[in-house]
Amino acid sequence: MLNKLDSILSTNMAAAKRSAIREILKLTQNPNVISFAGGLPAEKSFTVDDIKTCMNEVLETNGTKALQYGTTEGCVELREQLVKHYKSQGVEIGVENIVITTASQQGLDLTAKIFINPGDKVIVGLPSYLGGLSAFRAYGGVPVGVKFDEQGMDPVELEKTLAQMENDNDMPKFLYLIPDFQNPAGITYPESRRQELLDIAEKYNLLVIEDSPYRELRFDGVEQKMMYELDKSNRVVTLGTFSKILAPGFRIGWVIAHEKIVEKYVTAKQAADLCTPAILQMTVAKYMEKGMLQRNLDKTIDMYRIKRDLMLDCFRSYMPEGITWTEPQGGLFLFLNLPEGMDSEELFHIAIKNNVAFVIGKVFHCDGSGQNTMRMNFSFPTHEQIDTGVRRLADAIKVMLGD
Repeated sequence: MLNKLDSILSTNMAAAKRSAIREILKLTQNPNVISFAGGLPAEKSFTVDDIKTCMNEVLETNGTKALQYGTTEGCVELREQLVKHYKSQGVEIGVENIVITTASQQGLDLTAKIFINPGDKVIVGLPSYLGGLSAFRAYGGVPVGVKFDEQGMDPVELEKTLAQMENDNDMPKFLYLIPDFQNPAGITYPESRRQELLDIAEKYNLLVIEDSPYRELRFDGVEQKMMYELDKSNRVVTLGTFSKILAPGFRIGWVIAHEKIVEKYVTAKQAADLCTPAILQMTVAKYMEKGMLQRNLDKTIDMYRIKRDLMLDCFRSYMPEGITWTEPQGGLFLFLNLPEGMDSEELFHIAIKNNVAFVIGKVFHCDGSGQNTMRMNFSFPTHEQIDTGVRRLADAIKVMLGD
């Protein structure tokens, strides 16, 4: 092994830390542990036969193209299908506004690579997606957290934060938001809140990164306009992915932005992986063309709605007084709040002994707060696991409460 490896690491890599969620998941490998920790889609949502049909058709009709290098921007067939997909939601874009990425995590990595210099500030929510925080920190970015209310990022707190940063001549590079079924809190921003935040971004001339991996997974409530649609000044960059609405194994995502911004993503991606695999893009395009995506989404939404409702019912039945939680209208997660003074990391170790797992909330808080919070996933576990797991978790909480 090379001696003194640390001495030759880049500054960014030397400061990088392993994912807290991945380290937690190691403790859940015991088959007796019921895990609410991961963000995994239900395996029943994977339409293997339909995907097999589409991939075989691609290979039979256009096999050499599917097995060749593709363009960095992405296969035009897939981008055209995404244009149609968004048009059905009232969003007008062209293929020139889209670049295909190797899942949305690459979109986050490229965003950091393009816009962040070491020491640059970025505005994020308290709480916010750990994968986003990790991507920004990997390039030396410094996340600055803004608290939430029941409608998402608090505009009053955001104004205060930005005014102070402007006074300090230390303005952030962008504002990072997950407006639909936010990870980890499960909150959906109403259109009025989205517009408020866009107005503030325009006032302070900020780029807005709209991370949108769960938007299509709405169970109830009214669909809200995308921030990209509301934006009138070309300052919104939207990230999307098929990981939660088709299959994470495809590793296909996309970036939507103004053409000049898309050019920067294309350039950055060329240095990363040249292109996302053509055969996978063409298979997904065929899947969408045949109407399979929407048909399967309808079934997946019904399945997840039942699981969410079951978890909420179990919370109401088993949790002791003083425990509160969010009730998301879609997505994969809800957020649970313990009484002030309780530590979810301490609870985690009690819960693991009780064969149940979750993600501690402080990993989603860039300022180290959120010790009394925790994220719960309802999409992956079975109905029986949800009932049994919530019982076990409630028992662990009662142990901590001394009940």
